[in-house]
Amino acid sequence: MATIIPDLIKQYWHLRGYSFSVFREPPSQVWADFVHRTDELVVIAEGEIEVEIEGKAQRFQIGEMVFIPAKEIWKII
Repeated sequence: MATIIPDLIKQYWHLRGYSFSVFREPPSQVWADFVHRTDELVVIAEGEIEVEIEGKAQRFQIGEMVFIPAKEIWKII
């Protein structure tokens, strides 16, 4: 199992031009039809997540990063 160290991720992302925040979602939370003005990078720290971007769904596990392009319609299932 991957070990997630938030401070290291924050430093690495800052060097790449990203900000860093921790979000915790309750199990079975669904976010549908989101569009962001900026690119988003998500790392899975606990559990798993399924993300659908422009109709293509992918499942991600702990330690994996998800890149969500700006202006794309996406949802978390």
